[in-house]
Amino acid sequence: MGQDQTKQQIEKGLQLYQSNQTEKALQVWTKVLEKSSDLMGRFRVLGCLVTAHSEMGRYKEMLKFAVVQIDTARELEDADFLLESYLNLARSNEKLCEFHKTISYCKTCLGLPGTRAGAQLGGQVSLSMGNAFLGLSVFQKALESFEKALRYAHNNDDAMLECRVCCSLGSFYAQVKDYEKALFFPCKAAELVNNYGKGWSLKYRAMSQYHMAVAYRLLGHLGSAMECCEESMKIALQHGDRPLQALCLLCFADIHRSRGDLETAFPRYDSAMSIMTEIGNRLGQVQALLGVAKCWVARKALDKALDAIERAQDLAEEVGNKLSQLKLHCLSESIYRSKGLQRELRAHVVRFHECVEETELYCGLCGESIGEKNSRLQALPCSHIFHLRRGASRLSRKHFGRPRRADHLSPGVQDHLGQHGETPSLLKIKKLPRHGGGSL
Repeated sequence: MGQDQTKQQIEKGLQLYQSNQTEKALQVWTKVLEKSSDLMGRFRVLGCLVTAHSEMGRYKEMLKFAVVQIDTARELEDADFLLESYLNLARSNEKLCEFHKTISYCKTCLGLPGTRAGAQLGGQVSLSMGNAFLGLSVFQKALESFEKALRYAHNNDDAMLECRVCCSLGSFYAQVKDYEKALFFPCKAAELVNNYGKGWSLKYRAMSQYHMAVAYRLLGHLGSAMECCEESMKIALQHGDRPLQALCLLCFADIHRSRGDLETAFPRYDSAMSIMTEIGNRLGQVQALLGVAKCWVARKALDKALDAIERAQDLAEEVGNKLSQLKLHCLSESIYRSKGLQRELRAHVVRFHECVEETELYCGLCGESIGEKNSRLQALPCSHIFHLRRGASRLSRKHFGRPRRADHLSPGVQDHLGQHGETPSLLKIKKLPRHGGGSL
């Protein structure tokens, strides 16, 4: 198959893919890969196969094609292609929760000599690295990486990248329990979709709606959470997006658990767990098992809760997610306390405090834990975060320099910011109570 025919077949596959005929598109691209001798065409079709398998949740296949793409880039002896292929390899490992490998491949990307693609892909490399650090609960480095990704997005007028970073920042602040920011950033992502996303894939709208649903649930606004999650799930079903379907099922389960409807929550946790096991999302499996454990605790079935916790703990340690381990030790501690088993209780108390130390979730100003309850947080220029309280902005400027604006958001969103770059006020986006009754 020559260069012209290769190009025609790739375009044919893209048309099929964009019309949701994914399996037919994969067949066309696979045939191109088998028959084409054009290296440039092979590199491009491998990129198509990586993207398609990523969106379908076939992460092991995604990884396989990413490895082949690196070999093709080396044959082409082109630094731009090598950067792109290493980024795909990093993303593949990120999806499989191989976060240390993701960081390593991202560093390889950043260490490549100056390329034309560097300005375009550097932000995506920083985003993938930030997601990996967040997966390992290394919060300061995650925030630093997200900041760099936003800088790339603004310098290159890349609203699509900014949208993705805002969703990741929503996840970041949900984990450290600043629920106002956890909602603010996906709201900003949704705003970007509305303003610039006419020609974008619907996955960007679905992604922003999902992260809004998570934040609304944490704030205790369960009706809004359900509405956003339903919209996200509808798009995920239309496009066969299995990873997003699993996340929506997990969110539905959490919403029903928050409502006390455990009968409805259990099957949704099971469905989410099934898909996440199938696609290899081990961190998602941990979150589903944690939700199941909380349901069993609510039913006073403590032995069943401990079984779910044990399975989740093994996965959390395997992945290296310290925050999940911390939550699981905390739940185990409360169970063993109620059972009066002092030896087991002490063991989990020790491990809980070790996890707190490892995640460095302490406020540098007041010394209290971050992430224990819903609190407004502020980030310093060094990406350390602290509790935002009266006089805190003055103190941080005196000792650390002026706090930055709210994570370098683009013009327009600054109307939502508080004075001196404080946490953006949710009230200026949508009138909601400042504190909700939701919980993890």
